[in-house]
Amino acid sequence: MQGASVAKVTLKQIAHDVGLSVTSVSLVLNNRPCKVSEANKQRIREVARRRGYVPNQIARSLVTQHTSTIGLIIPNIESRFFASLAKELEIRCRNRGYALFITNSDEMPENDAKLVRLLVSRGVDGLLVVVSDELGADPHLLADLSQLPTPFVMVDRFIRGLFCDRVRFNNELGGYLATRHLLEHGHRRIACLVNTDSNTGRERLDGYARALGEAGLPVRPDYVFSSKYYIPSAYAAARRLIETDATAVFAGSDNIALGLLKCLYERDLRVPRDYSVVSYDNSAADLLFEPALTSIEQNVGELSDAALELLFRRIGETGTGELGGPDEVVLAPRLVVKDSVRALGE
Repeated sequence: MQGASVAKVTLKQIAHDVGLSVTSVSLVLNNRPCKVSEANKQRIREVARRRGYVPNQIARSLVTQHTSTIGLIIPNIESRFFASLAKELEIRCRNRGYALFITNSDEMPENDAKLVRLLVSRGVDGLLVVVSDELGADPHLLADLSQLPTPFVMVDRFIRGLFCDRVRFNNELGGYLATRHLLEHGHRRIACLVNTDSNTGRERLDGYARALGEAGLPVRPDYVFSSKYYIPSAYAAARRLIETDATAVFAGSDNIALGLLKCLYERDLRVPRDYSVVSYDNSAADLLFEPALTSIEQNVGELSDAALELLFRRIGETGTGELGGPDEVVLAPRLVVKDSVRALGE
């Protein structure tokens, strides 16, 4: 009859059809160890399939204490890097039979704590956390994470002094590789456009300083410009940068590089004709521009694999009561050479 609802099939009904106990049917359909014969297992599954039985994940989680869900908190879903990271993590969680809940804090520290509580209240088995502000973390977040019973891993960004698992790239090395590449092409007046309000940005600035030091060059304060990881912020900083005599720029993210390019192109300045540029992240963003940007690559697939390997290990340890001490995994970025750097004098 049109408009009539279809009654939900129960374990009791399946048990009646196959002539076995509800317990036996439940164990088979939940892939739990049992003494049911293979023939009867096949009968149970066939009846369940024919009747259209759908396992109740909520009820199952109450018994197993697992929901097969992972929570992810990222600071900016519009960021090419974080959007790509979320995608790679979702694919890998799905392949393991887990659903990934993706949340966005909008780079607001007070939202980090709210989202941690929200995801934990939903019963996630583990958390992946990319904090909004590494230097000014919300005190509620620190209090919650320090006593959180749910396993969690901090990814990409971290809060100094927090005793926890974390997976990140070596940002100092990335800044060093970018600046050294410009030095190797004869540039000596190299500006740096980074987010100095974050640990990641400061570490990339440290790498910039190390490369200059090896070349016998000082860090000139008038060549260092701070920018948030947003195009408008980078655009504003770039307006001051082009007033210097710099010939090259190390941009601390692809979004920062895009803000720089927007400013340059509006003034008929071109890369690499007028400025050589090395970016950071190696996202698809530079496909919009000619020439393609030489960049420091942080492989999000590698980062995702390392973060999930550590998180699932912690989830397994939580189940056995043998939780190990915190680990830190530091991955190496690499320089991807394209067309945005020219040798000085060419």
